[in-house]
Amino acid sequence: QVQLVESGGGLVQPGGSLRLSCAASRSIFSFKVMGWYRQAPGKERELVADINSSDRSNYADSVKGRFTISRDIAKNTWYLEMNSLKPEDTAIYYCNAIRNFGAIDWGQGTQVTVSS
Repeated sequence: QVQLVESGGGLVQPGGSLRLSCAASRSIFSFKVMGWYRQAPGKERELVADINSSDRSNYADSVKGRFTISRDIAKNTWYLEMNSLKPEDTAIYYCNAIRNFGAIDWGQGTQVTVSS
């Protein structure tokens, strides 16, 4: 099992920016897919963005053009750059990794609150 630790959440005003980080306990070189999910109160967890081992990224329609996912293999970390944040982006954000043989790991979550 791989430990994933998120950081970077917090309180931000509408229109502001945050960058989330997900640090893995070992090399991410062989990870098949690395992603970010979020869960708002009373809602199901949903995919926000993911990136695969070929650096191909995928975004939820609600965040396209505002969020950017990236990864740094040397730092065993992937990121979610969030710009033009809206109140509806408020949620707990979880990072996720899919490794070989279908192994899936989750972080503990980080709260993002967008409010004036």
